[in-house]
Amino acid sequence: MWDQQAVLLARSYVQAVQRAGALVFMLPPDEQLLEDPAEALDLLDGLVLAGGVDIDPASYGEQAHPETLDTVPERDRFEIALVRAAVERDLPVLGICRGMQLINVACGGTLLQHLPERFGHHEHLRVPGTFDGADHDVELTPGSLAASAAGETHHATKSHHHQGVDQLGDGLQISGSSSMDGLPEAIEMPDRRFVLGVQWHPEADETSHVLDALVAEATRHMRERVVEGTAA
Repeated sequence: MWDQQAVLLARSYVQAVQRAGALVFMLPPDEQLLEDPAEALDLLDGLVLAGGVDIDPASYGEQAHPETLDTVPERDRFEIALVRAAVERDLPVLGICRGMQLINVACGGTLLQHLPERFGHHEHLRVPGTFDGADHDVELTPGSLAASAAGETHHATKSHHHQGVDQLGDGLQISGSSSMDGLPEAIEMPDRRFVLGVQWHPEADETSHVLDALVAEATRHMRERVVEGTAA
């Protein structure tokens, strides 16, 4: 009944992290943390970047495509700052759908703003607003972090996006591609303990192990910090 802006997160993300045995803290955009996000990251053992609306193309030096809609530059700036600081301190990071794209942009990469123009189909976003009929397969590189997190190299996923990775960001490598058209579906940073982006939605699949893998690495990170603090 009220017309107000809100800071929201789909409950499926919260439940997936909780099922994996971790606590959830939501971080809304905060201009005071842009220069130094350390105060927020000090509270965390792992960072999850959720899905959502399109990233402002100005973040990667391009003009908006007519199909690029509902951008929230405030969120983009905040999450880019979080990713860069998290990577610098080697904090475990998982980006989901928009979150994968955000990792790529934060590392200097660019995005394809409307996939149907490149691939000639809408199979990555079949029905807006639902995952019904959204299943498709991805091929993950053997031995990669993506394959380890998923528990297999041929992985069935739930997809809902019309944008994707174009030019790859610095320090990243592609570790998974769509079986349909070769679109990058997983990216990772091999010189960090756990920086993974997946273009699909593991939080919408209760059989997925991807968020469990993030929480397991965050738990190891937490224990290392405790040991380091005790030693100090």
